[in-house]
Amino acid sequence: MQITEVRVKLVGRKDERLKAFCSVTFDGDFVVRDVKVIEGTNGLFVAMPSRRITDRCPMCRNKNSLRARFCSECGARLDESRASRDGHGRLKLHVDIAHPVNAACRQAIEQAIFQAYGQELKSSSEPGYMPQLLHGEDEDYTEESAAHPEGPDEKPAQDQVDQAQDEQVKKDSDDNTHTFGQGIL
Repeated sequence: MQITEVRVKLVGRKDERLKAFCSVTFDGDFVVRDVKVIEGTNGLFVAMPSRRITDRCPMCRNKNSLRARFCSECGARLDESRASRDGHGRLKLHVDIAHPVNAACRQAIEQAIFQAYGQELKSSSEPGYMPQLLHGEDEDYTEESAAHPEGPDEKPAQDQVDQAQDEQVKKDSDDNTHTFGQGIL
């Protein structure tokens, strides 16, 4: 498995801990998004995409954050010791969605991300810098992507509906001679 592309989008101010969001493509076929570059106490580290861990209220079965002291649905008091702790005694509030399963894979991913991050930082200081788009972000349409499958002279069905609605609104406003608010009461 090869890392074929790393895209980096710098975020935040220089004094913030979150430095960038990344997307990593493997073998040109599989993308992992929302990988973060964070400034920790010992330098930069890579945080894999994660989700917040929740549990259910014993009374109403509603999902609640592990930090919640009361149920957001029924208001029942929740056991504050229900969250597990990591090796440093901190509450474990998030779980990785995607992550490497061995140290060698993690090191390869981190190395590729740090290299791309460094290049993006360097590029960002140059005049005319444009940030990269990550996979899944809205991209500007090119002429090729704007071409319609129906052919160059035909409009897509939605455009025809929109145009018909615009024409009907114009016709209705031309036919309508009453003033605003007339006939409300």
